[in-house]
Amino acid sequence: MELDRLDAALIRLLTDEPQLPVLECARRLGVARGTVTSRLARLHEGGVVEGIVPRVEPRGFGFALTAFCLVEIDQKIGHDDVARSLAEAIPEIIDMYTVTGASDMQLRVVAPDAELMQDVLDRIALVPGVARTASSIAMRTHFAGRTMPLVEHVVSRLP
Repeated sequence: MELDRLDAALIRLLTDEPQLPVLECARRLGVARGTVTSRLARLHEGGVVEGIVPRVEPRGFGFALTAFCLVEIDQKIGHDDVARSLAEAIPEIIDMYTVTGASDMQLRVVAPDAELMQDVLDRIALVPGVARTASSIAMRTHFAGRTMPLVEHVVSRLP
């Protein structure tokens, strides 16, 4: 789906203020309410926007430690089965990807402190189908969920 400058402006507005009503978006963008409504519908249907919700920050409710866990799975068990089991058993898993390379999956996990992070990593290792894990603790988050620069880059290339 191709984006234009109005799409980018609408995405920026709702990224900065997810609870902003459609009418206020229209006022700030200088377009009709129906234009904003139809643009939002098109962005949703096109898979560009997957919902307008506040971003939850685990650090804000005590989960200050982030780790990245590489998982090797038992090749007799499928990735989807292991992913489902991990998602059901470990609520501290925030992101999960099947990856290429030496490992099969990469997880982003959170915990309140190092001791509880060890508990999370131990629980991951015990999930059926997990053969081996390796983890790294994030020392600092420079940014996360950064998509607006990409949207702006795509739109800047428009004639």
